[in-house]
Amino acid sequence: MAGIPSKLKIKLKKREEENSLRELPSSAVWIDFFSNDYLGLAQEPAIEREAEIMLKTYPKVISGATGSRLLSGNHVLYFDLENFICQHHNSEAALVFNSGYDANVGLFSSVPQRGDVVLYDELAHASIRDGIKMGNAQSYKFQHNDLEDLENRIKKIKSKSADLDIYVVTESVFSMDGDSPDLISLSALCVAHDCYLIVDEAHATGIFGQGRDLISDLGLSELVFARIITFGKAIGHHGAAVLGSKALKNYLVNFARSLIYTTALPPHSLAMVLSAYVHMNSNGQEAIRILQENIAHFKVEKKRLGLEDRFISSDSAIHCLILPGNEKVKQLALHLQSSGYGVKPILSPTVKAGSERLRICLHSYNTKEEISRVLQEIKSYLGQ
Repeated sequence: MAGIPSKLKIKLKKREEENSLRELPSSAVWIDFFSNDYLGLAQEPAIEREAEIMLKTYPKVISGATGSRLLSGNHVLYFDLENFICQHHNSEAALVFNSGYDANVGLFSSVPQRGDVVLYDELAHASIRDGIKMGNAQSYKFQHNDLEDLENRIKKIKSKSADLDIYVVTESVFSMDGDSPDLISLSALCVAHDCYLIVDEAHATGIFGQGRDLISDLGLSELVFARIITFGKAIGHHGAAVLGSKALKNYLVNFARSLIYTTALPPHSLAMVLSAYVHMNSNGQEAIRILQENIAHFKVEKKRLGLEDRFISSDSAIHCLILPGNEKVKQLALHLQSSGYGVKPILSPTVKAGSERLRICLHSYNTKEEISRVLQEIKSYLGQ
């Protein structure tokens, strides 16, 4: 087998020189402060049992999807899951994709048309950016969570042409910062300027609004053109869905290439997601309550230890300590890992150079003692 072209070798060498070369991690047993399993549903044996029982109630269940959703893969479980999601997340329609990446790529590459404009938060997820790049609309960044900058951009665009459609894109909880925009003011701004608001709810799904999402919690569902929810974080399994109108769902079925040209999820995956939702509704409210208590405890402890100014302000399960420099933040992460705490560094170019950070994810199964100890370990390492 031949090696790789020299141009690719140069790019890898550059990553090595910048101390930002990625490698797949090895399996390790740590106190979990790095996974997205916020409610512990990925570890819940009852969900597996409930899924197996559920599958037996459906006729002719096989292990594979056997084709795309438009061919042979649209198993009856898709209908049940999408109907459940509509009721649970207060949406007119839902369309399940294989992953959050597929959902964002399918939505953003197909919906904004040539001549339209997409305005997206400068810290929007890579899957959003990739989808926008694959489409034909013009796109511009606006400053992170800055509604004044966003409004100025909208006014400037509309002053040149009043006929085009403008899509405004943000996240309800940002994956690398853990913070949130002012969604109430943002939705009002989009209504006032006749813009289509799209919100990625990946890290809010299952946590806010009694296991729903942040848009539902704030009562803004009717003001949002599309939401993206994912099942790979707090729901503990795999896949994602776009929430919106029936007309939007019909459009995506016809034009979202990441849905049309890929094999569907197998029935077992759908049963696991649906079982996780049912389990969360009946038994998961306590886990949500404990997670919120752990978030509150983390915020109290970081203030008590004098670390508050080092962290980005967050009310979510994600808390990030800024420590500029890939080597510095990697060494801190390695120190914590050697002490038994699973905390991962976020390096440039994943984040902007100079904003490298330690990313701590909180869970319902973390104890308050573990939270206090990991923060004390960070304080001691930093010499505060």
